[in-house]
Amino acid sequence: MMDKLIITCAISGAEVTKEHNPAVPYTIDEMVEAAHQAYLAGASIIHLHARYDDGKPTQNKDRYREIVKSIKDKCPELIVQVSTGGAVGMSREERSDVLNIKPEMATLDCGTLNFGGDEIFINTENDIIYFANKMNELGVMYEMECFEKGHIDTTLRLIKKGIIKGHLHYSFVLGVNGGMTGEERDFIFLKESLPAGSTYSVAGIGRYEFTLAEHSIKHGGHVRVGLEDNIYIEKGVLAKSNRELVEKIVTMAKKYNREIATPKETRQMLKMGEK
Repeated sequence: MMDKLIITCAISGAEVTKEHNPAVPYTIDEMVEAAHQAYLAGASIIHLHARYDDGKPTQNKDRYREIVKSIKDKCPELIVQVSTGGAVGMSREERSDVLNIKPEMATLDCGTLNFGGDEIFINTENDIIYFANKMNELGVMYEMECFEKGHIDTTLRLIKKGIIKGHLHYSFVLGVNGGMTGEERDFIFLKESLPAGSTYSVAGIGRYEFTLAEHSIKHGGHVRVGLEDNIYIEKGVLAKSNRELVEKIVTMAKKYNREIATPKETRQMLKMGEK
């Protein structure tokens, strides 16, 4: 009997715009509605990048505080996972500002990556240690984002040093330019590289979103979808909403008899609050 399926919905991202898909939320009201609809469809975690009303990404703690509070006012049980990735070019201090609101959960990026062209998403070993220490100090649960196998190996070294601790929950982000592709062999390689007792979720970028989701569902893992990762519901057809992407995963889960985890069940499965 496999565990219930945890669905994360990445509603906004830092780079995707309304020009790509008009359903991408910018304003606080749009963020709240997107989060609420994703929750009603089955998402228990909302992965959040803050945006200003004009769509500009920000790591400003005050903007995050306002968005998170508004989402929690509407959906008190939801887990809101903030991004410490920010946008390419932001400093370590700028990216970590959001942690000052003491979120329940945040992402911890575990390595540097080419993002295509001249864009480099920089996460030095000292960056990773800085973020992990700050999250440990503030009692924030982290989800370790790994774009390739070397990122998992970095976490293993930091676990041995006692810097990364608590329940180990990973996110494989596959299909990004410069990172690992999202074929089944890539997924299996990463899954089999994890330490015993850890859990994982999979975020397939673009065309990999639903094929990777299915691999994770059938192997007992968890899934992230959302307009940050993929703007289409099927090839050439724009998704009408984040909710529509979540609903497609719920339908897929039924094929493998995976029940959907509630936020309360998700907290128990991820041992949140036990660090």
